[in-house]
Amino acid sequence: MWQLVIWIGLQIVSALLARPASNTSPAPVPGEVQATTVDAASPVPVLFGTRLLEGANCVWYGDIGTTPIRSCSGGKK
Repeated sequence: MWQLVIWIGLQIVSALLARPASNTSPAPVPGEVQATTVDAASPVPVLFGTRLLEGANCVWYGDIGTTPIRSCSGGKK
């Protein structure tokens, strides 16, 4: 019983201390993809650990394009 009371108390405290979600990044616009390009003169970075690479030398990005969704089957097979 006391475990339930503690759990409810912790849920209330975590809800009060939670920060509101801030959506600072703009919404993506179809047709305006910012992909990096290949440059033979740029150096290859050597990373140790977890790092954020901005402007990395990208060899292949994939099929860039948009396809409109015409209908949704709702998961029926």
